[in-house]
Amino acid sequence: MTKAETISKITERTGIEKDAVEKVIESFFVTIKDSLSEGENVYFRGFGSFTIKHRAQKTARNIALNSTIIVDAHVIPFFKPSPEFVSQIKEGVSLEQ
Repeated sequence: MTKAETISKITERTGIEKDAVEKVIESFFVTIKDSLSEGENVYFRGFGSFTIKHRAQKTARNIALNSTIIVDAHVIPFFKPSPEFVSQIKEGVSLEQ
């Protein structure tokens, strides 16, 4: 599902104008990105949490050049779904296709 499809579904479910829903969705994403870039975690009860993970410096291999490279320490955004979210997905999605 794309962002446009999500906006359309929310518009159908709530009756709110499409432009207003789009502004709210965009603001939601910006707020999460801003919070994470400031080092602040974001928690949504029943949905999950957006956090920052710290990765240590490590040595990696470039197979094409047959050499080693140093990957500097860095941070990455991380999403951890809540147990309720995970159980809903497990109940709703079939492994057989």
